[in-house]
Amino acid sequence: MTLTLSDGPLTSSGPADVNYAIDGPRHRILFGTFPRRVRAVFDGKVVVDTRRGRLLHESNLLPALYVPIDDVDTSLLRRTDHTTHCPFKGDASYWSIVTDDRTAENAVWGYEEPMEGAEWLAGHVAFYWDRLDAWFDEDEQVHGHLRDPYHRVDVRRSSAHVVVRRGDQVLAESRRPMIVSETGLPNRWYLPMADVSAPLASSTTTTHCPYKGDSTYYGLPDQPDVAWGYHEPHDDTTRIAGHVCFLADGITTDVDGRPA
Repeated sequence: MTLTLSDGPLTSSGPADVNYAIDGPRHRILFGTFPRRVRAVFDGKVVVDTRRGRLLHESNLLPALYVPIDDVDTSLLRRTDHTTHCPFKGDASYWSIVTDDRTAENAVWGYEEPMEGAEWLAGHVAFYWDRLDAWFDEDEQVHGHLRDPYHRVDVRRSSAHVVVRRGDQVLAESRRPMIVSETGLPNRWYLPMADVSAPLASSTTTTHCPYKGDSTYYGLPDQPDVAWGYHEPHDDTTRIAGHVCFLADGITTDVDGRPA
């Protein structure tokens, strides 16, 4: 995300305040390494097991994992007639993953004869993440997508005066918030639940962040999902446990008297 979204150097336009110029196309591609073992399972079969994974960083897209075909159980793959064309990488071939009981249609793709400038894609394939049953980064199961090595999430204690309002109603006020700075995103202010005066109630809405964990959403009696929090955040963000962040239509957050 650092490289390819927001104001990263591999976005189509790139950041403005730099002392360099990229001599190349507006759509930029970087084939980087992923530093750990990755495995993927479908119908109880290990489809991928590699320590040679590569992340394709491509302008305005999330990174995609490509693995050497030698690290894939090709006995489970069946070539299909499906193809797609990328103007930057070439024509993609597709394969389904097939076991005795299940099939994941067109779950795998690769560029067997990539275009000039992307030759290094040859011999690698990529997967639609959600068409396999489970993915593992070393021995830990991961959801959503692998963590991008260029993406950071920093959590810091703060003494800023944070006030959350809906119109004239103060929903929360704190002088002991946590500020979460995440690559490509605005700062988010997480307030201790004890500093929330509004009658929040948890909802059925949940989301998953590969960097922070599984979130729980909270609503007001007349407005759903105005805030969220992480009961069991991942290791790097444990300090936001017991805190909530507000973001919804009509909700404002002021920090030291200024809009956040």
